[in-house]
Amino acid sequence: MQAYKDGQKKFENGEYDLAIKAFEKAAAANIEPVQTDYLIAESYRLSNRFKESIPFYKKAIDAGINKPDARFQYAYALKTAGQYEEASNQFASYAKDTAGVQSLQDRALREVEILKIADRLRTTKMEVEAKAIPLNTPGSEFSPTILGNELVFSSSKKEKVYKNNGQPMLGLYKVSVSEDAGATQGTPVLLSNDIFDADANEASPAFSPDGKTLVFARGNTGKKNGAVDVDLYLSRNVNGQWTTPAILPINDSLAWDGSPAFSRDGKTLYFASNRAGGAGGIDLYRTNMDASGRFSKPVNMGKDINTAGDEMFPYVAEGGKLYFASDGHPGLGKLDLFSATRTQGVISIENLGLPFNSPQDDFGLVFYKDLNKGFFSSNREGGKGDDDIYYFSGPEEEDSTTVAKNNDPNDPLNPNNPKYINGKPKVVRYFLAGNVIANGTSTPIDSAVIRILPDTSDTEIAQLPSNSEGKFGKQPVEEGKSYSLLVQRKGYISRREPFSMDGRSIPPIFLTKELTDTTFNVTIKLDKLELNKTFVLENIYYDLNKYNIRPDAAIELDKLVQILKDNPTMKIELSSHTDARATDAYNMTLSQNRAESAVTYLNTKGIDADRMVAKGYGERELIIPNAKTEEEHQRNRRTEFTILSY
Repeated sequence: MQAYKDGQKKFENGEYDLAIKAFEKAAAANIEPVQTDYLIAESYRLSNRFKESIPFYKKAIDAGINKPDARFQYAYALKTAGQYEEASNQFASYAKDTAGVQSLQDRALREVEILKIADRLRTTKMEVEAKAIPLNTPGSEFSPTILGNELVFSSSKKEKVYKNNGQPMLGLYKVSVSEDAGATQGTPVLLSNDIFDADANEASPAFSPDGKTLVFARGNTGKKNGAVDVDLYLSRNVNGQWTTPAILPINDSLAWDGSPAFSRDGKTLYFASNRAGGAGGIDLYRTNMDASGRFSKPVNMGKDINTAGDEMFPYVAEGGKLYFASDGHPGLGKLDLFSATRTQGVISIENLGLPFNSPQDDFGLVFYKDLNKGFFSSNREGGKGDDDIYYFSGPEEEDSTTVAKNNDPNDPLNPNNPKYINGKPKVVRYFLAGNVIANGTSTPIDSAVIRILPDTSDTEIAQLPSNSEGKFGKQPVEEGKSYSLLVQRKGYISRREPFSMDGRSIPPIFLTKELTDTTFNVTIKLDKLELNKTFVLENIYYDLNKYNIRPDAAIELDKLVQILKDNPTMKIELSSHTDARATDAYNMTLSQNRAESAVTYLNTKGIDADRMVAKGYGERELIIPNAKTEEEHQRNRRTEFTILSY
């Protein structure tokens, strides 16, 4: 049992490689076998070793693990291994699970549609040859960038081992490289002793066009918990020496900030972050830098580019075209490489296809100036280590007299133009439909009214009823638009469900006919309206011993604001609970202050004070009375609301 407890502790600390070793000992002793298999699978997933997680997810699921999201992660791991048919079956199974998370169910349904057409991406092969280069090792090499006649990159070469994945910590290294065939010369050396922290991961170097400014990511020192311990740093080259790196003011202390890139004029910095308020997991942002080195407030790149998944590793090529990696746009596996092109205000996203993409991670693209050759990173099958760097080159430009007329990529009659078929434009009509069920069951709810609203106002677009099977639809929806579904039924709490078309558009390359109809189905779960019924508000966190409302908590409280506005007769008690790690009197005061803080916030958002009662319970209503792990303490630290009247 001690091995299992050791594994849990390592898992909670993000030390996944050490957790796996402990859980393997527990498995050998047949201790908590189902949960152990699941946690081994999770440890592999969270340390980006999806393929290794597959057999452990399968064993846990076959044994009946009570973790609905395990099937989604299992399906995703199968996709990264190129096992598309089985991945599609698992995604479809998860989408039907009434205990599943709605956002993941939406992604699962989308993955089913993507996997139907993934084989078409395999046939989209650019006239490019890719090959691994000699500097790759059994460790990790990635995020190459070109600085003069040198290749600067991230590599796991430090002495200290990163407990997340068991590899040496990352640093920034350089090696001479020739433009012809990407041949490296000599042994890679440290970029600079002035840019070296033995106890941190340092990765993703980005240089300004003049080569005088370097921005890179540094973190995973263990000083902060989890992935928030990664920030962007800046160093300048003064008289041939790099200055001591300084942390950038654009970082979010509660978020992961990484993979920077400069625009071609050096005035804009692009980067990735999972800060609050984004479209999904990790999003792309941009910030402007003035002549004195001051940065503007970062701006999200928008939902044409950012999805519910991760967008990372931006790169701006000559001419200003943006390239990036994503697992949210339709692709072959985990991270695929994409380009974004703006034409008359419309942004088009294109998957680069083979040989750039594979079922695994493909990212960190960089070009030489002629856009005909460069480097990228991948942990695809057949590599030398974990992440490897690949060199690519395309054919030399043909003489214009030999290029056939229909090779024009914009010519509707060009058979390789994905936007047309037989010279006619491909058209997609999108529809929204769904069903309404009682939360926690699969029981359909009839006679519910589903009001379709734009996400920016309460101006009704359409009103749909649910039938005896709880089904409703179909309502036409437009590409790029976001909506809100206000669902109302007597005896139930009115609920709003967001629905966005961002990231759902079908790329033209997947369309095989002139007109395609696609329907998106959503499941909306309503709670019965009952006196004294209590709901836990997820992700309402406070800083240690404090009770002010943090920005991430405000996002969650805003959801309660909407619930109270949509149910105007409802009165609630808003309660705060602590763990048991301080005195009872202290915890009572702290929890009361936190509850009052939350009520005050709701009041500033337009909810009448007489509809709310603030109540602090301290440690008197613990969910887990003898909590030992941080996860158990967190379950005790919670904010709830209880219906007092309606």
